[in-house]
Amino acid sequence: MKNLSRLTLVVGILLLWVFKSYVALSQTAKETVVADIEKKRFAALVSKDFTYLNEVLGEDLVYCHSSGLMDTKATFVQSIKDGKLTYNEMTPEELKVRIYDKTAIITGICSAKVISNGQPLNTRFRFTDVYIKRKEGWQMVSWQSLRLPEK
Repeated sequence: MKNLSRLTLVVGILLLWVFKSYVALSQTAKETVVADIEKKRFAALVSKDFTYLNEVLGEDLVYCHSSGLMDTKATFVQSIKDGKLTYNEMTPEELKVRIYDKTAIITGICSAKVISNGQPLNTRFRFTDVYIKRKEGWQMVSWQSLRLPEK
């Protein structure tokens, strides 16, 4: 009887460990999905993939540039279409995704080569953005960035 109790305890502990591992892996999978969406968004800025940007940017987007200027989805996308803002390169150096139910918060560092109103800007910035899981999929609703000092 004593051996049966020990066996039951060991099996119970193993089942808890397996369940905990499964939950941790599924969370990592969600984080990976959102990180991939963010990387694809960076690529879409460079390639001017307006179809993808229209899908991934929420209609209620608040986009705060590292200069302090603010855009909505409409004004942000239009500034790229008009050539006022050209992304030549967007390279994520760090990307950390945290998921809270249907909200994902991404923090990271990115290097960028941008032309803003005719002025070249080669910089690195720290950013935070927020995605919400909607019926359309994950959509970015907030972006805020801060230029980092040169190395």
